[in-house]
Amino acid sequence: MHRRRLPIGIQAFAKIRADDYYYVDKTGFIRQLIDEGSHYFLSRPRRFGKSLLLDTLAELFAGNEALFRGLLIHPHWDWTTHYPVIRLSFGGGIIRDQAELERRVQDLLYRNQRALGLTCRYSTDSVGCFAELIALAHAATGQRVVVLVDEYDKPILDNLTDPDTARVMRDGLRNLYSVIKDNDAHIHFVFLAGVSKFSKVGIFSGLNNLKDITIDARYSALCGYTESDVDTVFAPELAGLDRAQIRSWYNGYNWTGEAVYNPFDLLLLFDAREFPTWWFETGTPAFLVDLLTERGFFTPTLARLRADEALLSAFDCDHLATEALLWQTGYLTFTDSRRLGARLEYTLGYPNLEVESALNDSLIKALIGAPGRASELSSRLYDVLLGGDFETL
Repeated sequence: MHRRRLPIGIQAFAKIRADDYYYVDKTGFIRQLIDEGSHYFLSRPRRFGKSLLLDTLAELFAGNEALFRGLLIHPHWDWTTHYPVIRLSFGGGIIRDQAELERRVQDLLYRNQRALGLTCRYSTDSVGCFAELIALAHAATGQRVVVLVDEYDKPILDNLTDPDTARVMRDGLRNLYSVIKDNDAHIHFVFLAGVSKFSKVGIFSGLNNLKDITIDARYSALCGYTESDVDTVFAPELAGLDRAQIRSWYNGYNWTGEAVYNPFDLLLLFDAREFPTWWFETGTPAFLVDLLTERGFFTPTLARLRADEALLSAFDCDHLATEALLWQTGYLTFTDSRRLGARLEYTLGYPNLEVESALNDSLIKALIGAPGRASELSSRLYDVLLGGDFETL
């Protein structure tokens, strides 16, 4: 079987398609999204392929047909129509105050003006420039605009330990995103993606026409790799690896539909042929562990936690529900649900062995206060349990 290149860290759809990288075809989902609506919001944990999804949308609406040959959407798309695309991404760097946020937005808008060959008169007013750019792009091309926003929430998340600054970021972004609804007559398609699912009152009060597909069984596998993807697309990489071990370590993320693997974990596994806690080690925020210890959260309940829709959406600068934080950041996932009258209740649990082992290891080290001592005690505990030495235990 032909072994392709592993797209580790690659978020550019064109590069993946042109340079013989593995690609899991998500264009069937994209076609369904476009057929059924026009304004979407999606929350997924970090490193789940959100940026690649938005880049794929950008290439599709720009009409770059060659990149889509052989994919599910190709025979169903009108390749003669090219839409103007405005892309905003807050993924790079950390923004610490209002002035930095304004400079970042102005820079993003300048890049879009240059890409579209347009110029805003109100270049120093980011909200005014954004609105003007949408209208100008529509007028210049005769096609309504596609707006794609990646990491829409990162300026807020980077400042969660400083609530005052987080609120400044929230208010600035809410003002920016309100432009999208006010210019709906000029807009063809909108997609906003990020890690968190902030309450609509908190950040989307001016943009209440977004369809939230975060918890939608039809789009549970929109980001991530399914069991079928692993067995077909990545079949050449499976030789020498225990299939059941792959499943127990990295599968299990679920948004009420088909379960998926974290792409980052799988790609690094296929590269190194080992089973470390790849995803957990790339950026688990210290404040998460601190929050669990400060609140005295009873960690054994993490394996089976119940929460309703309202609680899982209770996420804003002024109120961080522990359950919502753990679920939205990917440390817990849906394992079951039930309807109790008007109340829809979800059962949450660890998605897989990677998260369960790594999160508890971090909590143990935080509670003991000395990572070296915690590691030593864990090792000794394993030995005495394995040997049945209850006196030492």
